[in-house]
Amino acid sequence: MKTPPSTHRGRSLIAALLVLLVLGAAGGAFAWYKFFREEAQPAWITDDPDMRFKYGSIGAERDAGIPYWIFYVLPRIFPDKLPGPGGYASFGVVWEEGQELPVGFSKKVVGFPRVANNCAACHTSSYRASADVAPVFVPTGPNHTLDLWAFFRFLIDCAKDPRFNADNLMAEIRLVTDLSFIDRMIYRFLIIPITRKTLLEREEQFAWLYRPDFPPWGRGRDDAMNLTKYFMIRWPMDDTLGPTDMPSLWNLKKYDPEKGMRMNFAGDSHDPFSVIIDSALGLLGAPPKNNDEFLEQVRWIQDYVSNKPAPKYPFPIDAARAEQGKAVFDANCAACHASSRTGTVVALAEVGTSRDRIDTWNEKAAREANAVVREMGIERPGLVEEPLTGYIAAFLDGIWLRAPYLHNGSVPTLRDLLEPPPQRPTAFWRGYDVYDPVRVGFVTSGAEAERIGTRHEVAAKGGGNEGHVFGTELPDEDKDVLLEYLKTL
Repeated sequence: MKTPPSTHRGRSLIAALLVLLVLGAAGGAFAWYKFFREEAQPAWITDDPDMRFKYGSIGAERDAGIPYWIFYVLPRIFPDKLPGPGGYASFGVVWEEGQELPVGFSKKVVGFPRVANNCAACHTSSYRASADVAPVFVPTGPNHTLDLWAFFRFLIDCAKDPRFNADNLMAEIRLVTDLSFIDRMIYRFLIIPITRKTLLEREEQFAWLYRPDFPPWGRGRDDAMNLTKYFMIRWPMDDTLGPTDMPSLWNLKKYDPEKGMRMNFAGDSHDPFSVIIDSALGLLGAPPKNNDEFLEQVRWIQDYVSNKPAPKYPFPIDAARAEQGKAVFDANCAACHASSRTGTVVALAEVGTSRDRIDTWNEKAAREANAVVREMGIERPGLVEEPLTGYIAAFLDGIWLRAPYLHNGSVPTLRDLLEPPPQRPTAFWRGYDVYDPVRVGFVTSGAEAERIGTRHEVAAKGGGNEGHVFGTELPDEDKDVLLEYLKTL
């Protein structure tokens, strides 16, 4: 019997559909493999807590990551947009010898290798005993050398430049790696254009970094609450600027919200869990792909930083003079820094320091930011939905490594902090990592400090060094022994 034409057509249609299904499945598998598959980081990162903190992924590669090979070649193509010679090292990143990337930069395959930041970028310290020795690195310490302002601008400025195109980037990439034909096509026609578009979209959120009436933050500082306003709740730019020093993260278990303690310099967050969540969300640049996975990372970080002790002072201490200094401390400093007030808000009128940081944030911003996080399905105590009234009386563990001082890093050394505000330096250089054990802080003057650092002017917006006059009227001998005691904390 002859097969009816309709049967032939039906079989042909089924065959065509099967072919389309196979091609669609193959295309989907190809797209997943090239753009979305995730590979675990190597064991040398994930199995060692310090390495995990310094180089481990928190998931930021997915939405905020930069393709590895683009990240690699940007300093080669745009050296004119760096703050100085040396590639990424010119930003003052902490870079361990032999490591592929600086501390705080994670590399992970999400379809293709991508680079993103983690908490360690801002929270790993370095110091040197002298200019001719290798630096010592302290995870969870404040990164006082990092020029985050310049790094943010660098990425945007590169994307705005017409040299950021496939021809230029692929020419440089070919000099350092041999991509397959398919990967070259993907980079040329998809990854490079999408990366440029993504970086350009950040320009509006970073607009206040380009205002000529706002000074650069300077090394070791960021404008954290404005970052939250412009990135989490997408507020329009206002006239506030409140740069603060990068805080230390060690020994966070000392904070007890049930005793009225608050987090952040102005007490605008309830507890470490909330602070880590909000900081990590800022790095992710988007809601987490998986909340359970994200919160597992947050809890790991919280456990790590809660139990990481403050670093011991690495230079000689005169024990007898330190004992004398303890008596001075108990009489003049302990009421705020070793009492029930420690970790709680001290009214601005009492402490008298610059109010710029307080003015960057308010109750309405806290409510909106908390709502954004709740909409993601994440529960945490969150940001304090109250007006800010002052600054936290700081714990002093590891105070020797937290220079410069005051919340905005406007006083270079502890010895300077014990002088009345008119006698404190009005300008100094931030970001040099050679330590000054006499004045207790970092070297802030001289040719090398000027070459490496950024100049801090106390007269500039957000830079004032007024206030905190406690101990400034002590005799010089009492100040000297007090410094000796502070080295022991």
